[in-house]
Amino acid sequence: MTIVLNEPGIAGLAGAGDALRAWQDDRTPLQLHPGDLGWAWARGAERLAAAVRTWSVDGRIVAVGFLDAPDLLRLTTAPELRQDEDLARRLRADLDAPERGVLPPGRVGLEVPDGALLREVLMLAGWNLDEPWTPLRHDLAEPMEVSGLRVEVVGPQTAAARTAVHRSAFGSPRFTEEGWHVLAAGPVYADARCLIGYDDQDRAVAAVTVWSAGPGKPGLLEPMGVHADHRGRGHGTTISIAAAVALREMGASSALVCTPSSNTAAIATYRAAGFEPSPERLDLSRAA
Repeated sequence: MTIVLNEPGIAGLAGAGDALRAWQDDRTPLQLHPGDLGWAWARGAERLAAAVRTWSVDGRIVAVGFLDAPDLLRLTTAPELRQDEDLARRLRADLDAPERGVLPPGRVGLEVPDGALLREVLMLAGWNLDEPWTPLRHDLAEPMEVSGLRVEVVGPQTAAARTAVHRSAFGSPRFTEEGWHVLAAGPVYADARCLIGYDDQDRAVAAVTVWSAGPGKPGLLEPMGVHADHRGRGHGTTISIAAAVALREMGASSALVCTPSSNTAAIATYRAAGFEPSPERLDLSRAA
């Protein structure tokens, strides 16, 4: 088969998102989710488009890669092609050739689903196992209740509160009120919600964004955070339960989240909210 590498541009982002949406399944390992592209839309459509690569066969997208950082690619493929040797070898060739515009020279990282032949091909080519991550999943078959916080869906009038919680939680100035409006205007946000949790003194103490991939498919939490002044009071657990409730209302089959295995506090928070850890997944890296 002839495999074509593309930079889809802004016009092609919808197609990449549609492919990711179609590939989500509770029977497959955690993988790049349309919500990952949706969250990155806060940087602007042009920057996101510059970070996305697709591989196609006869016009059909068979793999999507997202440069979450200049030296970190998150990549997934159509599930039925995870063991396809032609695709694995073509992806490896493109990843290892900086002139093809996928990854730069030098040390780089790669996220790829467990069970993909590409992992074996890259390891044989000299790539190494790298940072371990813990995926967690919450089955949404049964209803849940939220207690301890008043949880509201974020709209334009509360965007400032939502972004303030995020900046405090992550110690980063990047997510501004303007960025939220860019995020909310993106097409992927049509299947998303931002939630804020308020304590009994009406202070915004926790926030989360949830992303649906459509009815009957797993949804994603990306990101969840607790205001630095209000940690240690169970707010992270409560807002994570609220996220699962919201995804269930949106028709999702399960709620997914993934965190570095070294972040034991986050793992404990998600487990307290009913999320069950899946087997640890290791990124891959190529030495300089």
